[in-house]
Amino acid sequence: MSGEMELLPMKSAMSSRRPRSPSTYVPDVDDTGSFPPPSGKRRMSRDVTPRRKQISFMDERRGKTPPKRSSRGRRSVSQSSTDSYSSASYSGSSSDEDDVSPREKHQDATSAQVHTNGASANKGRAKTQTNSKGFSDFCVKNIRQAAFGRREIEIAEQEMPGLMALRKRASGDTPLKGAKIAGCTHLTAQAAVLIETLVACGASVRWCACNIYSTQNEVAAALAEAGYPIFAWRGETEDDFWWCIEKSISSEGWQPNMILDDGGDLTHVMYKKHPHMFGMIKGIVEESVTGVHRLYQLSKSGTLTVPAMNVNDSVTKQKFDNLYSCRESVLDALKRTTDIMFGGKHVVVCGYGEVGKGCCSALRGLGAIVCVTEIDPICALQASMEGFKVVTLNEVIRQVDVVITASGNKNVVTRDHLDRMKTGCVVCNMGHSNTEIDVDSLRTPELTWEKVRSQVDHVLWPDGKRIILLAEGRLVNLSCSSVPSFVVSITAATQALALIELFNAPAGRYKQDVYLLPKKMDEYVASLHLPAFDAHLTELSDEQARYLGIGKAGPFKPNYYRY
Repeated sequence: MSGEMELLPMKSAMSSRRPRSPSTYVPDVDDTGSFPPPSGKRRMSRDVTPRRKQISFMDERRGKTPPKRSSRGRRSVSQSSTDSYSSASYSGSSSDEDDVSPREKHQDATSAQVHTNGASANKGRAKTQTNSKGFSDFCVKNIRQAAFGRREIEIAEQEMPGLMALRKRASGDTPLKGAKIAGCTHLTAQAAVLIETLVACGASVRWCACNIYSTQNEVAAALAEAGYPIFAWRGETEDDFWWCIEKSISSEGWQPNMILDDGGDLTHVMYKKHPHMFGMIKGIVEESVTGVHRLYQLSKSGTLTVPAMNVNDSVTKQKFDNLYSCRESVLDALKRTTDIMFGGKHVVVCGYGEVGKGCCSALRGLGAIVCVTEIDPICALQASMEGFKVVTLNEVIRQVDVVITASGNKNVVTRDHLDRMKTGCVVCNMGHSNTEIDVDSLRTPELTWEKVRSQVDHVLWPDGKRIILLAEGRLVNLSCSSVPSFVVSITAATQALALIELFNAPAGRYKQDVYLLPKKMDEYVASLHLPAFDAHLTELSDEQARYLGIGKAGPFKPNYYRY
């Protein structure tokens, strides 16, 4: 297989499209705006020159563009190989078969098994993907990329010392023996290390992606080759997204008893569509602001029937993943997608939580002029004390060069704001949910969308003004770049410990509510990573421990302590 990308003739790029089957499941959106479904991805033609195209009209019923329709028989490179902003960029496709949606190949093969005497015209399409051992309970882009994915996982393992140490310590005891975990996270090399750690601890898993753009195709292939039921590929449509979640929940002879979620979508599907199954869950572990907010809503209304662990607000997640990871990855994403120089640029960051703090610190370090919007007076005061001007978005929207949302809220950047931005303004989101920027308001007849790079769209106004929208308003660092494996190791170790704690907790320890990770576990996660820096902790004497009123082994801070 050649490592060079093959340019395609115009004839194949303009081949006819065949309609996809109708949606299998679309969840309802409640009045609070919770559980917004992800928007489908539109793929540009393979013409080497970017072509201007008019966006389609919104579907009046749901306010969304119609889902992407797949094409059959069109020869092209795989989606991952056309994306220079993902590490999933190794292999091109020289096969007509590889351009068919993974879901279509999976469904065609299933149909062929049922209708063995089907028409000969479908014979070539009925071949399902299997790994080297004949396992086929998965749906990935291309199982042949597994070798590349395994190398990615091995590289990530070297930068994830804490999670690897946890795997070594816990695998002998198999604390998750009997756990059946349904997982919905970003499907990256770092997530693969977590998945294999959970399996080493005795769990069985089924997994899907929480974001339609962040999956590394070759990593998904490597996990499928190892025998794990994985349902994810980069560039899923909205329809595909919900189908993959259903596949990770439902399997003959397998019923989940634990959930590991990032964003709350899998939890929502099970809660709404499979209430009997949801009632048998022993615990939920959630790591995002959006997902935690949804769990607290269920708890407040008295409809949460299982205990849940809020990993997002653990110290190790807030201070390391949200702050230090975003401090590095926001620059990586913006540089890869726009080639922008930050010195002297005016940037507004909407939200000064841990993610916003990381973004502001990194941007100022490169000479950008940064201002902040905030609703919380404490966060606003923190920003002011750090030297950032606190403004409203309306005050600066006409002058700024870059707008970054990091609030976890909805409609932070509205169509009115977008209309008043100057031409060339870059707009992106660092929050988990794609609701912060009102992207749907841009899908109107008078505006033209121009695809210029993978995950980079120019939106043109009738007067010639254009803004640069990254990842269609989705999480820009995981959609357009990567995150440091070391920081992910900290969060992943926290998730693994939370699963172990909930699964093994005696009856009555956790009620049907949302809990924070115990302080002792936070400290243990941190201690797993200290050897990587050759760091040596000072030990308290008995007298010092008595003076402070704490144990020599911790926990060293009360739960109300703010690091």
